[in-house]
Amino acid sequence: MTYPLDRLPQAGGLTPPQLFADGADLPTISKLAEDPMIDGFTTNPTLLAKAGVSDYEAFARSALEVVGDRPISFEVFADEPAEIVRQARLLAGWGDAVFVKVPVTTTDGTSTHDVVAELAADGVQLNVTALMTPRQVAVVSAALAGGPPSYISVFAGRVADAGRDPLPIMAASVAIMAAEADQRLIWASPREAYNYVQAAQVGCQVITMTADLLAKLPTIGKDLDEFSLDTVAMFRNDAVASGYRL
Repeated sequence: MTYPLDRLPQAGGLTPPQLFADGADLPTISKLAEDPMIDGFTTNPTLLAKAGVSDYEAFARSALEVVGDRPISFEVFADEPAEIVRQARLLAGWGDAVFVKVPVTTTDGTSTHDVVAELAADGVQLNVTALMTPRQVAVVSAALAGGPPSYISVFAGRVADAGRDPLPIMAASVAIMAAEADQRLIWASPREAYNYVQAAQVGCQVITMTADLLAKLPTIGKDLDEFSLDTVAMFRNDAVASGYRL
């Protein structure tokens, strides 16, 4: 089952990207794990902190119990190569479904490609994250080559936040990675439901979405006149329920 891209003339016949749920709230993860349309899960330290997670390992092991054999990404928080490697191997040992998130650089801008290559060569499943340029994708893809299945997360939403069109960057990334059958591109940090359509248009294999964006996907293909009427009714109903008087 897929969302109805075929109801959109500009998206008909395209292969929809896999849906990964992005978040670190365990009850929400548990609920989304019941949805067969969710193909995987991603987390990061910022989401963990916002969710109030204090015990990383306890959270991760609980999440692994509910997601089953679907991939889930847990991120290292080290900033020094040897410690990144140690943490990555530790995280990988928590389950076969784990993909270890490693940032594309350290906080001083040093590329982690050597670390990525070492871990990939050791069979660690990786999700290299926080990329924003095709040059970064090329470097990371080369480092991952020959390793196990992996993901490269390009933060298209943040590219758009910088006032740049992410579509050419995502399309270029797809082309760069095309020769690597075990690598999948993730459209990360989406900002709207339409990004799901755009991901399909450029051939991006995965898009990761927070629960609030996932809830908007069923509106894809909705008749705009009907959508307009629904919006008018929403404003009216909320005004009445609030008891406003003029």
